[in-house]
Amino acid sequence: MDAAAKPLTRNILPDRDYATLADYERSGGYQGLRRAVSELSPQAVQQQVSDAGLRGRGGAGFATGLKWSFVPTGEDAPKIRFMIANADEMEPGTFKDRLLMEKDPHQLLEGLIIAGYAIQATQAYIFLRGEYHLAARRLNQALLEARAGGYLGRHILGSNFSLDIHLHAGAGRYICGEETALINALEGKRANPRAKPPFPQVSGLWGKPTVVNNVETLCNIPHILHYGSAWYQSLGRGADKGTKLFGASGRVRRPGVWELPMGTPVREILEDHAGGMIPGYALRGFLPGGASTDFLLPEHLDVVMDYDAVSKAGSRLGTGTMIVLDDKTCPVRMVLNLQQFFAGESCGWCTPCRDGLPWVVVLLQAIIGGQGRSEDLDTLTDLVRMMAPGNTFCALAPGAMEPLQSALKFFRADFEAYITGKTPPLEQADEYY
Repeated sequence: MDAAAKPLTRNILPDRDYATLADYERSGGYQGLRRAVSELSPQAVQQQVSDAGLRGRGGAGFATGLKWSFVPTGEDAPKIRFMIANADEMEPGTFKDRLLMEKDPHQLLEGLIIAGYAIQATQAYIFLRGEYHLAARRLNQALLEARAGGYLGRHILGSNFSLDIHLHAGAGRYICGEETALINALEGKRANPRAKPPFPQVSGLWGKPTVVNNVETLCNIPHILHYGSAWYQSLGRGADKGTKLFGASGRVRRPGVWELPMGTPVREILEDHAGGMIPGYALRGFLPGGASTDFLLPEHLDVVMDYDAVSKAGSRLGTGTMIVLDDKTCPVRMVLNLQQFFAGESCGWCTPCRDGLPWVVVLLQAIIGGQGRSEDLDTLTDLVRMMAPGNTFCALAPGAMEPLQSALKFFRADFEAYITGKTPPLEQADEYY
């Protein structure tokens, strides 16, 4: 796969720290923006992104152009509108957006500006994970360069479109990855999710129409506008279009992240790009899309990484960054580690999440500590049901239940071994995950 087929990472080179404005322009940067503001109407930009088949890369996979189309238009529509880049990357096992922001910050800025033009936003924000200090420095430098170059501010590139971007560092809460909690935090409120409807596209930041897109999603947009929808569709291998940043962590030879076509098989990612398992370890399972997805097994290695295929296999594509479970890591301890994270990150807004997740942690700690009972497994199953989609205010608790419910399904014998005391449990999970 040559550089022309890797639009997201073509400016990420081993011999430089990151792409400056000059570097970005030399590779065709801001040509998509030039085309958008000089040749296309906002509706035409939306249509081109829809035709490309771009789906959100933050986890939900919602059609990007369709999401934009929900913003009210016409004479009676609000004149103040906001565009937000969700850069609050706190999903365990996920580190793809960090790479894009640290190594090629102008790509995000251009995508955000084009998206702002498509919905006729008046202001744009980057809501950045507070711990991403290097990304913040490079984005701030890129913002200065973009303003000096005429890509931000009044009458961008001589057009009638004006926009500025503000970088906002979050306070470090996982719940801010949920778009309405992010909006509350940006307003200076507690980061609780909002009831929907109304959806942010109608009433979002300060009650105005707002679109929130993931960093990787926005980074695709300049290339769609520059090279066209047909080109973008040609990059995918199957039903889903374009390329995707796929990653792998755990006991593989080469943990990392790689830009590959949508529809790349799991086996190719783990064996060819991640180099297979470290000698002495065997693959036992993997979370295909970050910590809030269901386990899949070695029998799923030939599943292709697209939204429908992974869903049919029993999990979700999520962020596309796999966490590998090896045969010497205890799945029960691994799940406990994840549940402790999710319980600590609950905003406490709804009862099932606020009380249910700590209860899960208590039960898992009892099982691992030798005080577990067989009925605890039934209670955990009940808790999975109580925190299923539709029973909580947002997707945090349902996502937290995905690794638990699949671990109970695939690795039940490991849970039972702790309860019966018949099999010495594996101990490595606490030191590795």
